[in-house]
Amino acid sequence: MNTTAVLFLGIYFSIVLGIGIWSMRIGAGKDLEGYLLGGRRVGPLVTALTLQSTSMSGYMFLGAGALGFAEGYWALWYAAGDIGGGVLNLSVIGRRMRKFSQLLTSLTSIEYLEKRYPSAAVRAIAGTLTVFLLGCYVLAQFIAGGKGLELVTGVPYWLALLIAVSIILLYTLLGGYLAVAYTDALQSVVMLIGIGWILIAALIELGGLTAANESIRSIDSTLLSVWGRGLGYEGEWGIVLGAVLIFSVGYMGWPHVVTRHLAMRRPATARQAGAYATGWNLLFVSTPYILGILAIVILPDLDDPELAIMRLAENLLPAAVTGVVMAAIMAAIMSTADSLLLQTGTVASRDLYQRFLNPGATERQMVRVSRILVLAIGVIGYYIALSEPPTVFSIVVFATSVLGSAFLPAYVCAVWWRKANTPGALGSMIAGASIAFAWEPLALVESTGWHPMLAGVFGSTIVMIVVSLATQERSPVPAEILAAMDEAARVR
Repeated sequence: MNTTAVLFLGIYFSIVLGIGIWSMRIGAGKDLEGYLLGGRRVGPLVTALTLQSTSMSGYMFLGAGALGFAEGYWALWYAAGDIGGGVLNLSVIGRRMRKFSQLLTSLTSIEYLEKRYPSAAVRAIAGTLTVFLLGCYVLAQFIAGGKGLELVTGVPYWLALLIAVSIILLYTLLGGYLAVAYTDALQSVVMLIGIGWILIAALIELGGLTAANESIRSIDSTLLSVWGRGLGYEGEWGIVLGAVLIFSVGYMGWPHVVTRHLAMRRPATARQAGAYATGWNLLFVSTPYILGILAIVILPDLDDPELAIMRLAENLLPAAVTGVVMAAIMAAIMSTADSLLLQTGTVASRDLYQRFLNPGATERQMVRVSRILVLAIGVIGYYIALSEPPTVFSIVVFATSVLGSAFLPAYVCAVWWRKANTPGALGSMIAGASIAFAWEPLALVESTGWHPMLAGVFGSTIVMIVVSLATQERSPVPAEILAAMDEAARVR
């Protein structure tokens, strides 16, 4: 056990719990808007940092490193899209969605979809998909947290997992969205410091990037190419494009990420937040993949590629610094897990329970139900994570591909296309989710050369356009929604 690292982690966990208690004391969880959106008073810096840290997840410290270790520089295709994901999200839908959601009096991203595309079926389908897929996504974060704490503390996996899940649950339950946003902001800074420290240590160990590349060349020169180990992806532009899209435009279809737009202080917040998000991404996004690549030389006998970055920290850094790095890894995991839990509980309580089971529920009841569901999801996720299902990388790519495919056209068209109607949105969500979900099980990646994300977004977009145009006369967009769209478009 690394005692220094454990002590540092203990201090760090105490700080994030303190933020949760502070958020509760200032009233962030007393009413529904306060609990779910922080009272719509989050500024540009915190908006940018919570948007990006939520998007990154434990995937960046486990999945990204594993991909770099397995495929070399091909992994950077994922980073290429990710760098511009934040500013693209905020620029395309952030400003208009903030104003439009307030005009529609929407408190959740799923409620927003129903009010833009008036139909109970929209909310039922979108809510069910979101709960299932975010449940899968949060499972990946739990597994990552358990592995990280197990490595640094030496305690059994079940206990490390229990500690990680308990801390995430506690501060999420205490302060709601405001606790999540401010802890995310803190955690994004810790992530940046931690990942940068490991990169510097790894480059010093190898004598610089040029020397590292020469060492990799002597092991397998194909790892230096953009086509992966053994040139396995050579000419597979459909897979490459999907890898770029999943973390660039894909963000705009993730309910737990677009919720950040609803909580901004004002629509104009999106512009400054976009600049902050881009700056943070330029410093962070590529580094975990590069560390996985460097681990090919430093850790040639690594048996679990998902531990590449953690093992680098353990081998190259002093004990005190390892504590900072482990805090960064836990920050990446916790900053996504808390958002996923809050969003899943919100959707299950407001968009499913209150909408279909108990329409007369009060705001206090809604907050209580949301907290109960967050707790239930955490407990269920803990027990599933004990069995260590598929890798963090595979779970995250699956969940984000299906989410992006299902919701991307619906969110983008909601503010930009006046002819996007209810049948188009329903068809788009069903088609996108079905295609992305079935693409790999049906072995269509190999036969078509298309990434599930590319296939899903292409299918859902075509369905949105064709069905909306074909049903304009039968299902026109209501005049009041068109008026609200026009008002949202005038916001500067």
